[in-house]
Amino acid sequence: MSRIGKAIISIPAGVKVAVNGQNVQVEGPLGKLSTDIHELIKMSIEGNTISFARPDDLKFSRAIHGTTRALVANMVEGVTKGFQKTLEIVGVGYRVEQKGKDLNLVLGFSHPVIFKAPEGVTLTALDPLKISIKGIDKQKVGQAAAEIRKYRRPEPYKGKGIKYTGEIVRRKQGKKTGK
Repeated sequence: MSRIGKAIISIPAGVKVAVNGQNVQVEGPLGKLSTDIHELIKMSIEGNTISFARPDDLKFSRAIHGTTRALVANMVEGVTKGFQKTLEIVGVGYRVEQKGKDLNLVLGFSHPVIFKAPEGVTLTALDPLKISIKGIDKQKVGQAAAEIRKYRRPEPYKGKGIKYTGEIVRRKQGKKTGK
């Protein structure tokens, strides 16, 4: 049995979970999410818990069992607490400004980069060197953070670029002088 797949999900107060065939809809105080689960996986709701079962022990069945449970657990957490990622900008002259819902990134290019907020994601410039990304869908929040980071990844010599808060950038030693 999959260790992740066999773990039950408890449904917090104020969250509604509905199953329509293979479609799962989760509605909570922060919003509503839905997804389709694989036809091999059977989902059952008993009281305040959700459990998942698979028909056999094939490798694919075991993998999709844990994946499905994780997706539904992330949906339940998203509609109750939400998800957040924070990015830091490191470098002389690099900064970010809020332009309505979008971000204006100045990253050393000849032009400013305008990053449009995806639907369901809130972008906030906390200060000129910090960006907060919030939303109820974990995948959308992570994707938006990765796309912003992609404009200027942290380079290994001076550490300049956009990095996740808490990310450690491995630094390289520069040129050695002398003979």
